[in-house]
Amino acid sequence: MKKCPYSTQREKIVADAISPVATELRLLDAADLISLLRFEYYANIADLVASAAEMFFHPGTVNFGAGGSYKLEWGGTPEVTLDLEIKPHGVTVYAQLVLSDIHAGIEINHIAFVDPSGDPDENTAFLAKSLETARFVKQGESA
Repeated sequence: MKKCPYSTQREKIVADAISPVATELRLLDAADLISLLRFEYYANIADLVASAAEMFFHPGTVNFGAGGSYKLEWGGTPEVTLDLEIKPHGVTVYAQLVLSDIHAGIEINHIAFVDPSGDPDENTAFLAKSLETARFVKQGESA
């Protein structure tokens, strides 16, 4: 996605929202994820992503996208990138989730609002509200 003044803010909103999903996915063995990507077992990856997301979001909110990639070098730390489609009500976010040994990161490729506003700040606020509404446990509540 071409970076714009509000891209960083939106990536932070999405990262904060899906951080529990990323944490669950990081519990998987990196070698298993890499082998699933290498042999193009995308349905298996989709099941793993759905299972990680089902504890935190309504069904269908966080989905595995079109593929992914990995970095695996001799003596290096493995890194797995998964394409995600995050679809809370009224917006679809196409992003890449990067998983490594001690952290995860998100990069948004495209955001499609169903009914976009002419004001980017309103769209950003709508994104945050929509992601919050799609969660099972709201921020500040205990499970």
